[in-house]
Amino acid sequence: MAFIEFHDVSYATGGVSILSDINFTIEKGDFVAVLGSNGSGKSTLAKLMNGLLLPSSGEVTVMGLNTKNAETGKEIRKKIGIVFQNPDNQIVAAMVEDDVAFGPENLNVDSEEIERRIISSLETVGLLDKRKTPSYTLSGGQKQKVAIAGALAMNTVALILDEATTMLDPESRKEVFQTILDLNKKNGITIIYITHFTEEILEADKAIVLDNGKIVAISNPKELFAQNCKLNNLNLKYPFAYRVAEMLRKRGVSLSVGIYTEERLLQELKGIFSEGYGNRN
Repeated sequence: MAFIEFHDVSYATGGVSILSDINFTIEKGDFVAVLGSNGSGKSTLAKLMNGLLLPSSGEVTVMGLNTKNAETGKEIRKKIGIVFQNPDNQIVAAMVEDDVAFGPENLNVDSEEIERRIISSLETVGLLDKRKTPSYTLSGGQKQKVAIAGALAMNTVALILDEATTMLDPESRKEVFQTILDLNKKNGITIIYITHFTEEILEADKAIVLDNGKIVAISNPKELFAQNCKLNNLNLKYPFAYRVAEMLRKRGVSLSVGIYTEERLLQELKGIFSEGYGNRN
């Protein structure tokens, strides 16, 4: 049995279909990207995963537990953390350490264990030195890291990030993404990463692409690009380096296939220029 399973799931509200015929599985420890334009159903999918919403038809199971069961739904929400788009909307306490402690305190966890979780969670996201800092003084990226620490303090085994980097500046986005990647690779936490930035899905084990409430592709991210999935028709742009490489190829520049990152593109261009200069001698 997979860690998360969607079986013929549909969701509608107010007579409007939001998701229909959704089927996929996520294994424990996976890094799964969910990709789609605005209105494609990504956020609804996220809320179905941890029982904040219940399917209109079909079944969602997490760790073998059905989200429709009220008791198991509570257990699922303890284990599946979720971080949303706006960092300011997720801070509930005036001090960083109090915000991280909020969840465990509501579960009546004893004070010694809460202290251990505060230290461990903040250390994991690189903010232990900020534990006594007023929350309002933090940057957007730091606030998202506090939100992640708060989820970790609940002893979560999986983390859903719903457009968690959208409102951040590029540098903060990189920092938060690296934190998420480390949680997956070093700590074994299952990551469901919802985004419309195609650059951010390259590290994922699997990408699920949504359009108008339906799954239109499930694939390894690099295979997704290589198969020429019509992301542009879904208002999704291919990674910047990929687009530049395609443009250069059309202008006669000989580049390798599979260029998705700016680092790889620069490496290829340096090689070409070095070759050119060498031929002049």
